[in-house]
Amino acid sequence: MPDQLVNRHPEVPPSRLIAEMIPPPRFAEVSFETYVPDPAEPSQERAVTALRAFAGRIGESQGRRGWFGRRAAPPAGRPGVYLDGGFGVGKTHLLASLWHAVAVPAELKTFCTFVELTNLVGALGFATAVEALSGRLLVCIDEFELDDPGDTVLVSTLLTRLTEAGVKTAATSNTLPDKLGEGRFAADDFLREIQALAARFDVLRIDGEDYRHRGLPAAPQPVASADTVTAVATAYGPGGALDDFDALCRHLSTVHPSRYGPLLDGVSRVHLRDVHPVDDQSIALRLVVLADRLYDRGISVVASGVPLDRLFTGELLAGGYRKKYYRAVSRLVALSRETTARS
Repeated sequence: MPDQLVNRHPEVPPSRLIAEMIPPPRFAEVSFETYVPDPAEPSQERAVTALRAFAGRIGESQGRRGWFGRRAAPPAGRPGVYLDGGFGVGKTHLLASLWHAVAVPAELKTFCTFVELTNLVGALGFATAVEALSGRLLVCIDEFELDDPGDTVLVSTLLTRLTEAGVKTAATSNTLPDKLGEGRFAADDFLREIQALAARFDVLRIDGEDYRHRGLPAAPQPVASADTVTAVATAYGPGGALDDFDALCRHLSTVHPSRYGPLLDGVSRVHLRDVHPVDDQSIALRLVVLADRLYDRGISVVASGVPLDRLFTGELLAGGYRKKYYRAVSRLVALSRETTARS
């Protein structure tokens, strides 16, 4: 019988949280050279040029330490760079390329998602997390998003402390920094914190269409039935996981989103029975995080039920988290296509 994700309850010690803050497997070998800008979108080439320069500034700061290892005055420019653009324009590829381009030991730079960063603070405590990250030259934050007022104040304060310590930051998001939280909570009440966050970044706008689906048809048709999914999963053997969609959704509510990566340890293909449209926002946001971790690890997806581009209802796709949902659909469809291509 194939493994089931619902039977997994990963416990992740803080030491592992920090040690695994590196680019995920899909982006472990990327570079600025492997990013292929779309000739029709000059903003993509400009982003590469700007990020190369930013990496050079970090290299300068490494060579400009004062007595007893303290950093000297940082070179000119804002302490952070922010990649803004639609889903599928290669922002994560570029962020990981920046991480790789800064030629210092891995313990002097951090790559994590926004949810992993906030979970690290929760696991270590604010002061200990600041201490752990202050020794870095670069902190890269993928999928930067503010979903509640608590995150706004927390991240604003954290980045203030890191900036004071001379740490450079880079982030990706589908939302401009001064628009973070818009449509999800009373952002006007936290305008000062949001403006403080925006002031820390030079914004690089990256335009273009979703590279994962250029010239491709809609999502592949799902597997004919739940029984067929079971048969496919059984034939796949080690590395396959088989779950009922509703049971998996319930299980995700019992696992912190920062542990969705460890939840997938050793899995190379996920098989889902009876996928259906989701209209509950809490469930949908958990599925977004799961989709991101599946994509980071290149884990293919086989499913019965509705096509994966119909996973979220129209009401959700019209709401404040619509960019997250579209990113998740884009990634899940790509993973289902990879399954088809390998078959």
